[in-house]
Amino acid sequence: MGVDLKELVPKKEITLQDLNGKSIAIDAYNALHQFLAIIRQPDGTLLMDRYGRVTSHLSGLFYRTVNLLEMGIKPVYVFDGKPPEIKELEILRRRLHKEEAERKYEEALAKGDLKTAKMYAQQTGKLTEEMANEAKRLLDTLGVPWVQAPSEGEAQAAYMAAKGDVYAAASQDYDALLFGAPRLVRNVTVTGRRKLPRKDVYVEVKPELIELNQLLSELGISREQLVDIGILVGTDYNPEGVKGIGPKKALKLVKEYGSLERLLPILKEASFPVNPLEIRKIFLQPEVTDNYKLEWREPDKVEVVKFLCKEHDFSEDRVLNAVERAIKAFREMKGRVTLESYFGFK
Repeated sequence: MGVDLKELVPKKEITLQDLNGKSIAIDAYNALHQFLAIIRQPDGTLLMDRYGRVTSHLSGLFYRTVNLLEMGIKPVYVFDGKPPEIKELEILRRRLHKEEAERKYEEALAKGDLKTAKMYAQQTGKLTEEMANEAKRLLDTLGVPWVQAPSEGEAQAAYMAAKGDVYAAASQDYDALLFGAPRLVRNVTVTGRRKLPRKDVYVEVKPELIELNQLLSELGISREQLVDIGILVGTDYNPEGVKGIGPKKALKLVKEYGSLERLLPILKEASFPVNPLEIRKIFLQPEVTDNYKLEWREPDKVEVVKFLCKEHDFSEDRVLNAVERAIKAFREMKGRVTLESYFGFK
């Protein structure tokens, strides 16, 4: 779900080319869920290999990563660890939503309504531990680093950006801003022509850059107050938020009262599933790690083909073409870095 701040956030449209030469920490689970939702057959069925193993996530991860490398972008994928205990309600909500979507998918399929079936199928994707491990193995063959977060992947990506180890965090959700990412890039893994949910309308999805300092300055608030706004609107730790309070009203209240502590006494009818101050603590003091090393290597063509084609039935011609492009992109990137180092450029 993530926190819904789109009404308040000043967006700056960019192109992937604008990220040339920059490293970005991508919320891996966020991206993989997108691939599981988007990459499907006309009837909503996921892509699978001869053994019935899902491959939609691998297809999306492989081709999107190659595209990013071709743009001169250095991606690093950050995987979720153990979620905070107070996220249990949101995890339950998501599971029930998927179960209901699965029921409606089967009903639509039985009626022969493939359009409706696909719509509901896109809401049923389940990312298993095995799928996550397959994604990590694929990244290893591509020479692309990945980081195992101790808890929330977005928190770890935000921490890496705040340290200056990467230029920005990348996710569809705005949570990375609450976790302190100085820059958030959206639509990195879904750029291109996309169909709007429940409509026969297609739009061109373009990357967006959001800078935390600019956001706070324009709104006239602190990061702590931004977190308080998020809690009022609803986060993964209190999905419902406070009834009747949207982003603009939350901003007005936080600016008027200054902090959540001063607001709570007037929100007498508001019910929080957990202590809102504990939610704030997760955003301001998240569990993160320094145990990572960011190193990009040349893709191993033999291992990529072995994994995707021999084990998972991908088209060898397509994979070879893509991996050759990735190798070329890596060598160009490495040559540019070597040249800049030689002349003392940063």
